[in-house]
Amino acid sequence: MSAAGRPRKALRIVGIGAVALVVVAAIGIAAYRDNNLHADERFITSALDAGFTEKQAVVDGATVNYAEGPDAGPALLLVHGQGMEWEDYATVLPDLAQRYHVFAIDCFGHGESAHDPALYSCATNGDAAIAFTAQVIGGDYIVSGHSSGGIIAAYVAAHDRKHVSACVLEDPPLFRVTPVEAQEGAGTFAWHDGYTVTHAFLQQDKVADYAAWYAAHSYLFAMFGGLQDMLAQQTADWCAAHPGEHVVNAWVPREWTRGMYFMDDYDPYFGEAFYDGSWMAGIDQEALLRAIECPVVYLKATTRYGDDGVLYAATSDEDATRIQECVSRCATTEIDSGHDIHVEHPDVFAAAIDQAAGERQA
Repeated sequence: MSAAGRPRKALRIVGIGAVALVVVAAIGIAAYRDNNLHADERFITSALDAGFTEKQAVVDGATVNYAEGPDAGPALLLVHGQGMEWEDYATVLPDLAQRYHVFAIDCFGHGESAHDPALYSCATNGDAAIAFTAQVIGGDYIVSGHSSGGIIAAYVAAHDRKHVSACVLEDPPLFRVTPVEAQEGAGTFAWHDGYTVTHAFLQQDKVADYAAWYAAHSYLFAMFGGLQDMLAQQTADWCAAHPGEHVVNAWVPREWTRGMYFMDDYDPYFGEAFYDGSWMAGIDQEALLRAIECPVVYLKATTRYGDDGVLYAATSDEDATRIQECVSRCATTEIDSGHDIHVEHPDVFAAAIDQAAGERQA
């Protein structure tokens, strides 16, 4: 090859390499957007493919929406956290369906269950869950709840001791749930990113869509700094263009926006009940936990604080110790995870259910 030909060949190689990099980058961006837009949808489809069907029951005059899986073993009742619905468990449902008869309910104010502020208390949700199991399950069952659903699960275990054979408490904010507790110190993430945001939303009438309001005013999105306004506008545009659809954002990591996914089916007055304290009305948390007789597996996400002192975890280490001391038969698993353990570590969550099921037989 001549000296003149070598540079031309080198340029061709560089050009091919540049094109390859552009193609790889384009594929990566497309995959990133696709995951942000459709990951949850695919998980839900997998749950339906595993045999789950959505149904409704009328319990004491109120509609309880739920999904039921194949009858593959002991009955298992799943109670989601605030802002979610039964589909939030889609990451673990196909696995659990292989050895349990799973019933995943929508709490009042969420999904397709009744939306009525008169129903938005722990006691009302707990009593409805117990009535639901008597009506639909009709026998013994394991109960597991996440976050505020974990407090409901504790209520169910304490008040239906005859039928609850085991309980899994997935990172419940016990002793950090009342307005006084949630504002202790610098406050909790749930207080700053949830209850105060819903309260402010309900005090105004300019923005009709809660997800759009949340994106513009959330503590979480403020961490994006100068990008919050743009992200809020993207969310508002999505809501306007996709009324009645779950909320996604193509450009923000799914892990950051997942809390908004089911906001189209969420009643902010449920959050208001936490802001004003009515959600825990009449409940002594310590007495509630001491009333549980069945074996309990307590999943605790690692305690973290923000630079501003805000408690990012559901509970502090001291709160977790208090929970363990109150529950007579408590096995604790602490995991380095965010709050949604069943989403981030589905294998750990499934193992906790299996552990509780094994304890129930011991």
